Amino acid sequence: MIRILDFIFSFIGVVLLLPVGIVLYIIGLFDTGSPIFVQERVGRHKKPFNLYKFRTMHVDTKSVASHLSTQASVTKFGGFLRKSKLDELPQLVNVLIGDMSLVGPRPNLFNQIELIEERDKRNVYESLPGITGLAQNNNIDMSTPEKLAITDKKMIEELTIFNYFKYIIGTVTGKGQGDRVGK
Repeated sequence: MIRILDFIFSFIGVVLLLPVGIVLYIIGLFDTGSPIFVQERVGRHKKPFNLYKFRTMHVDTKSVASHLSTQASVTKFGGFLRKSKLDELPQLVNVLIGDMSLVGPRPNLFNQIELIEERDKRNVYESLPGITGLAQNNNIDMSTPEKLAITDKKMIEELTIFNYFKYIIGTVTGKGQGDRVGK
């Protein structure tokens, strides 16, 4: 049932938000010259997939978790995209093709060893990664691997249609701040 909802909502989202995406893409061309950011992430069953986002950091920024980056890495336009969560729009394509769900554990990088170990202990990788979820609605990010893995597991165990919509609505209405960036 969740996959059907993911497909329907991501398809509608891609269609309806395409004009917004085009505008953000054009502004991104002027901001960084490379508005789409593609990064390999850990997917379901720990299989790699390419995650799509609007670029919020300078092109030459090292590929690490956001909390390990510096605030100076974030462009002015990128700051706006992060604050408004519009940087996540291209992930609707990830949901549409089945690499992600709208709701699930945020996909991490393969170099986040401590988080991978904590998630492995709790079988978090049995689920599709998501754009949002319980952790994001409660400002828990990848800087606290054990707490995040525990929260992810709780979300997976308690995921119902009601909670699915609750997490999405919470994100859309501004609950949670997204991944924080280091100093």
